[in-house]
Amino acid sequence: MFGLDGRIALVTGAGQGVGAGIARALAARGAVVAVNDLERERATAVETEIAAQGGRARRAIFDVTDYDAVAAGIRAIEGDLGPIDVLVNNAGVPAGMDVRKFLDTEPDQWRRYVDLNLYGVMNCCRATVGGMSERGWGRVITISSGAGTIGMSFGVSPYAAGKGGAISFMRHLALETAASGVTANTVAIGLIDNQLDPSVTAGLAKTIPTGRLGKPDDVAALCVYLASPEASWMTGQTINLNGGNPTS
Repeated sequence: MFGLDGRIALVTGAGQGVGAGIARALAARGAVVAVNDLERERATAVETEIAAQGGRARRAIFDVTDYDAVAAGIRAIEGDLGPIDVLVNNAGVPAGMDVRKFLDTEPDQWRRYVDLNLYGVMNCCRATVGGMSERGWGRVITISSGAGTIGMSFGVSPYAAGKGGAISFMRHLALETAASGVTANTVAIGLIDNQLDPSVTAGLAKTIPTGRLGKPDDVAALCVYLASPEASWMTGQTINLNGGNPTS
């Protein structure tokens, strides 16, 4: 079950953290993975790691917020590897992201969050989903956040606006493409341990019913399922993956 042999997958923002975990997991199930990142060194490191584990990967350096760069990057991937079957929209944290309440922000600080988390998703979908529909098979998975599904008071509202917009977009895309064999789902993740200071993470973990932060492998395992043939009847859903905090 959940085999991906022969499938071509693109994972955006895959040079580190959750994206790298997803790329490794898809490759382990047989997919050939295009590892997208803005930083060549990060993407190359993940590409090399996958190859060392017996998988196949190719780095793909482009900015998902630039549609022309996305289209050119995807043409290059498909020229080398073949048509993209699985798209994982994972890129979502802009460089220099900080936590600041909305009234303490300026308008010129909002756009980067919406550009990356909404337009980045739309750009990649526009460049890949048409081909998936023509071939009669495809999987689109967008990594969102609990910030896009519930209100939070500590200062992530522009980021949440982008995440919430992508959730809504994916629901509509799913219904537009369901008859063509393409599924589109969102994973709204909770607090993830990205090798933060243990003195900080210990306190955060206490707020989660399971008693721990999430790991990239937790997200990757769900993505393997959503990318697989067995997930053909799962579409248009927003799945909360958060250790039970909160439930819905």
